[in-house]
Amino acid sequence: MKKWMFLGSFALMLGLAGCDDNDSVSGRVITSDFEINTDDWTGVLSEYSTETDTSSIEFRFGRTTLPTPLDTKTYGYMLQSHNRSDDMFMFLKKKITGLRANSQYNVTFEIDLATNSSSGGLGAGGSAGSSVFVKAGASAIEPVTKLVSGFYTFNLDKGIQSEGGKDLINIGNAANGLETDTYAIVKRDNLTKPVTVTADASGAIWVCIGTDSGFEGLTKLYYDKIKVSITEKVN
Repeated sequence: MKKWMFLGSFALMLGLAGCDDNDSVSGRVITSDFEINTDDWTGVLSEYSTETDTSSIEFRFGRTTLPTPLDTKTYGYMLQSHNRSDDMFMFLKKKITGLRANSQYNVTFEIDLATNSSSGGLGAGGSAGSSVFVKAGASAIEPVTKLVSGFYTFNLDKGIQSEGGKDLINIGNAANGLETDTYAIVKRDNLTKPVTVTADASGAIWVCIGTDSGFEGLTKLYYDKIKVSITEKVN
């Protein structure tokens, strides 16, 4: 009797040890603050012609310290590009594994974004702040840039500028909420409008965050913190 009680208790302990709300197949919560590394986020650019002089785009990306007047000892993920096509999309992507194969999930994003574009500013093609739209979404298909008829296009449905798409939705813009062009951290999220995605046969999805720009100038943003919450959808 004691032997069976011991085995039962041991099995229960093993089961509890394997349960972690933040790392279970039924859901994940992933927070990236970039203080140590990029946490496997990768920067990509799309929506421009093969005839475009790539040096004029000034595309840059990578982990770096935040600009002044923010805390310059704090790191973020910087994305920069000069919008030469009036519709460039620069984005971050990350693969998430360990979910239930072929199961549906709701995905929400909470983003701390450092931007220096004032709310009412004007510029070529539109405002440097309010005409740069923040998009977020998820897919079982990897977000990539593909060449179609001489144009480097985004392979998922993100919509066009202020309009969202099937895979990515609009969660705000890049305006800093100030009257001056100084860097400030703004928060963007889709907590009231989760994105639904179906994991692939291996239990993986890709999450994607980016900016769909109508401003025909240079945009330089710092993603200070990204929180992705993935919850299994109950039908």
